[in-house]
Amino acid sequence: MLDQILHAIGRALARYLSKPLKSYAPVATIPPEKLAAILQPGDVLLVEGHSRLSMAIKYLTQSTWSHAAFYVGNHAPGSDGPMLIEADVQTGVRLVPLATYAHLHTRVCRPEKLQPGDLERIIGDALQRVGQSYDLRNIVDLARYLLPAPPVPTRWRRRMIALGAGDPTKAICSTLIAQLFASIHYPILPEIRHIAVDHPGRAACYREILHIRNYRLFTPRDFDISPYFQIIKPERPTDFDYRTLDWDD
Repeated sequence: MLDQILHAIGRALARYLSKPLKSYAPVATIPPEKLAAILQPGDVLLVEGHSRLSMAIKYLTQSTWSHAAFYVGNHAPGSDGPMLIEADVQTGVRLVPLATYAHLHTRVCRPEKLQPGDLERIIGDALQRVGQSYDLRNIVDLARYLLPAPPVPTRWRRRMIALGAGDPTKAICSTLIAQLFASIHYPILPEIRHIAVDHPGRAACYREILHIRNYRLFTPRDFDISPYFQIIKPERPTDFDYRTLDWDD
């Protein structure tokens, strides 16, 4: 009974929180045609959203980015063009065309040296997740912090994102993608422990052991700051000279 009540509350909040804020002025820093030209399957596209929910996520994560989508390119069966897989608050895990975010500020994060076999595996896994539901209990948790001055200490904000149902058949945008990379042991922001090892002739030797953090603790911001993902931007013309630009004075 309680789960049904929380689900109903979550759906109502999802409709309310997914509405765009009228005060937001979208700025696309990468033209759509250039974004399409630089994206490769396996890339993570970060998005600066403009809904009420986006504002809450950006506050809790202290970041520009409120949403993340996984680029599968033309690998989606039956698609007419390049596609992304994302977890949408109202419709769940879905395929969307790249043009969906053409009008918003985005950033391309690319995993380094991802092997073709692993790439094929996570793309296939991502496509199998299409149709799964969004973790609406996560919406209920986030809504509690949409006060004018939410009393959430910085050290707790990341955990506030991870208070959902924890059901593997449900997802939020960043945890969906974190699960994909965790399945092939690709690091995002792993916990690193240093273990002392004996080595002849050396006084102090340590071995780095990586521990994958729980996928529910990842946020869109983590792909941006991860040392294992490259930030990809369109190339400037080789003859670029800022002194020749025409400015409206």
